[in-house]
Amino acid sequence: MGNGLKVLMRFLLLLLLMPLLEIWLFIRVGSYLGAGPTVALVVLTTVAGVAVLRRVGLNTLTRANQRIRAGEVPAQEMGEGLVLVIAGLLLILPGFATDAIGLACLFPPVRRRLLTPWMRSQRRRNMGRPGPGASRTGTTLEGEYRREDEERLERDRHNDDA
Repeated sequence: MGNGLKVLMRFLLLLLLMPLLEIWLFIRVGSYLGAGPTVALVVLTTVAGVAVLRRVGLNTLTRANQRIRAGEVPAQEMGEGLVLVIAGLLLILPGFATDAIGLACLFPPVRRRLLTPWMRSQRRRNMGRPGPGASRTGTTLEGEYRREDEERLERDRHNDDA
Protein backbone atom coordinates (compact mmCIF):
# COMPACT_ATOMS: atom_id res chain seq x y z
CA MET A 1 0.00 0.00 0.00
CA GLY A 2 1.43 3.40 -0.98
CA ASN A 3 2.22 6.09 1.55
CA GLY A 4 -0.50 8.40 0.20
CA LEU A 5 -3.10 5.64 0.42
CA LYS A 6 -2.13 4.95 4.05
CA VAL A 7 -2.62 8.61 4.92
CA LEU A 8 -5.99 8.64 3.15
CA MET A 9 -7.12 5.50 4.99
CA ARG A 10 -6.11 6.99 8.35
CA PHE A 11 -7.96 10.19 7.53
CA LEU A 12 -11.11 8.26 6.57
CA LEU A 13 -10.88 6.20 9.75
CA LEU A 14 -10.53 9.38 11.79
CA LEU A 15 -13.48 10.90 9.91
CA LEU A 16 -15.56 7.88 10.88
CA LEU A 17 -14.41 7.59 14.52
CA MET A 18 -14.47 11.28 15.46
CA PRO A 19 -18.28 11.70 15.36
CA LEU A 20 -18.66 8.49 17.39
CA LEU A 21 -16.24 9.83 19.99
CA GLU A 22 -18.08 13.17 20.09
CA ILE A 23 -21.46 11.47 20.55
CA TRP A 24 -20.04 9.31 23.35
CA LEU A 25 -18.57 12.40 25.05
CA PHE A 26 -21.86 14.33 24.70
CA ILE A 27 -23.72 11.46 26.36
CA ARG A 28 -21.17 11.14 29.18
CA VAL A 29 -20.95 14.88 29.90
CA GLY A 30 -24.71 15.30 29.44
CA SER A 31 -25.47 12.55 31.91
CA TYR A 32 -23.15 14.19 34.43
CA LEU A 33 -24.08 17.88 33.91
CA GLY A 34 -27.48 17.70 32.26
CA ALA A 35 -28.53 18.79 28.76
CA GLY A 36 -28.63 22.57 29.28
CA PRO A 37 -25.19 22.94 30.90
CA THR A 38 -23.67 20.57 28.32
CA VAL A 39 -24.93 22.68 25.40
CA ALA A 40 -23.84 25.87 27.20
CA LEU A 41 -20.38 24.39 27.73
CA VAL A 42 -20.05 23.54 24.03
CA VAL A 43 -21.09 27.07 23.05
CA LEU A 44 -18.79 28.61 25.67
CA THR A 45 -15.75 26.60 24.54
CA THR A 46 -16.43 27.55 20.93
CA VAL A 47 -16.72 31.29 21.70
CA ALA A 48 -13.70 31.28 24.03
CA GLY A 49 -11.62 29.27 21.56
CA VAL A 50 -12.39 31.59 18.67
CA ALA A 51 -11.50 34.64 20.81
CA VAL A 52 -8.17 33.10 21.81
CA LEU A 53 -7.57 32.05 18.21
CA ARG A 54 -7.96 35.65 17.04
CA ARG A 55 -5.36 36.84 19.54
CA VAL A 56 -2.89 34.04 18.81
CA GLY A 57 -3.43 34.43 15.06
CA LEU A 58 -2.66 38.15 15.22
CA ASN A 59 0.52 37.43 17.18
CA THR A 60 1.62 34.92 14.53
CA LEU A 61 0.84 37.39 11.76
CA THR A 62 2.88 40.08 13.53
CA ARG A 63 5.86 37.72 13.85
CA ALA A 64 5.58 36.80 10.16
CA ASN A 65 5.58 40.48 9.17
CA GLN A 66 8.66 41.09 11.31
CA ARG A 67 10.50 38.22 9.61
CA ILE A 68 9.48 39.50 6.17
CA ARG A 69 10.74 43.00 7.03
CA ALA A 70 14.02 41.44 8.18
CA GLY A 71 14.33 39.80 4.74
CA GLU A 72 13.69 36.29 6.07
CA VAL A 73 11.20 33.71 4.91
CA PRO A 74 8.53 33.24 7.61
CA ALA A 75 8.29 29.48 7.07
CA GLN A 76 7.67 28.66 10.74
CA GLU A 77 4.99 31.33 10.98
CA MET A 78 3.33 30.11 7.79
CA GLY A 79 3.22 26.59 9.18
CA GLU A 80 1.87 27.87 12.48
CA GLY A 81 -0.74 29.84 10.57
CA LEU A 82 -1.90 26.64 8.88
CA VAL A 83 -2.12 24.85 12.24
CA LEU A 84 -4.09 27.82 13.60
CA VAL A 85 -6.56 27.61 10.71
CA ILE A 86 -7.08 23.93 11.48
CA ALA A 87 -7.42 24.79 15.20
CA GLY A 88 -10.05 27.38 14.32
CA LEU A 89 -12.04 24.86 12.32
CA LEU A 90 -11.83 22.36 15.16
CA LEU A 91 -12.99 24.99 17.65
CA ILE A 92 -15.97 25.97 15.52
CA LEU A 93 -17.12 22.36 15.19
CA PRO A 94 -19.35 21.40 18.11
CA GLY A 95 -17.81 18.79 20.35
CA PHE A 96 -15.50 18.25 23.28
CA ALA A 97 -12.80 16.23 21.53
CA THR A 98 -12.49 18.69 18.63
CA ASP A 99 -12.41 21.57 21.12
CA ALA A 100 -9.66 19.86 23.12
CA ILE A 101 -7.55 19.27 20.00
CA GLY A 102 -8.22 22.80 18.72
CA LEU A 103 -7.32 24.38 22.06
CA ALA A 104 -4.13 22.31 22.25
CA CYS A 105 -3.12 23.63 18.82
CA LEU A 106 -3.31 27.18 20.17
CA PHE A 107 -0.30 26.59 22.42
CA PRO A 108 3.02 27.41 20.70
CA PRO A 109 4.89 24.33 22.02
CA VAL A 110 2.18 22.05 20.59
CA ARG A 111 2.25 23.86 17.24
CA ARG A 112 6.04 23.59 17.07
CA ARG A 113 5.89 19.92 17.98
CA LEU A 114 3.38 19.30 15.19
CA LEU A 115 5.42 21.29 12.67
CA THR A 116 8.93 20.04 13.46
CA PRO A 117 8.77 16.84 11.34
CA TRP A 118 7.27 18.74 8.41
CA MET A 119 9.86 21.55 8.65
CA ARG A 120 12.71 18.99 8.73
CA SER A 121 11.38 17.22 5.66
CA GLN A 122 11.05 20.53 3.82
CA ARG A 123 14.62 21.53 4.69
CA ARG A 124 15.95 18.16 3.51
CA ARG A 125 13.91 18.39 0.34
CA ASN A 126 15.11 21.90 -0.46
CA MET A 127 18.79 21.46 0.48
CA GLY A 128 21.01 22.14 -2.48
CA ARG A 129 18.25 23.73 -4.51
CA PRO A 130 18.82 27.23 -5.75
CA GLY A 131 16.64 29.87 -4.19
CA PRO A 132 14.29 32.15 -6.09
CA GLY A 133 16.13 34.22 -8.68
CA ALA A 134 19.26 32.07 -8.45
CA SER A 135 20.86 30.62 -11.52
CA ARG A 136 19.88 27.00 -12.05
CA THR A 137 23.20 26.15 -13.70
CA GLY A 138 25.26 27.39 -10.79
CA THR A 139 27.04 29.96 -12.97
CA THR A 140 26.91 33.55 -11.84
CA LEU A 141 27.27 36.22 -14.47
CA GLU A 142 28.64 39.57 -13.44
CA GLY A 143 28.51 42.70 -15.51
CA GLU A 144 26.96 46.06 -16.11
CA TYR A 145 24.06 47.01 -18.31
CA ARG A 146 22.35 50.09 -19.62
CA ARG A 147 18.94 50.52 -21.12
CA GLU A 148 19.14 52.28 -24.43
CA ASP A 149 15.42 53.06 -24.42
CA GLU A 150 15.81 55.04 -21.18
CA GLU A 151 18.77 56.99 -22.62
CA ARG A 152 16.71 57.79 -25.76
CA LEU A 153 13.72 58.93 -23.63
CA GLU A 154 16.01 61.12 -21.55
CA ARG A 155 17.51 62.68 -24.74
CA ASP A 156 14.01 63.29 -26.16
CA ARG A 157 12.87 64.95 -22.92
CA HIS A 158 15.99 67.10 -22.90
CA ASN A 159 15.44 68.13 -26.55
CA ASP A 160 11.76 68.96 -25.86
CA ASP A 161 12.77 71.25 -22.99
CA ALA A 162 15.24 73.16 -25.19
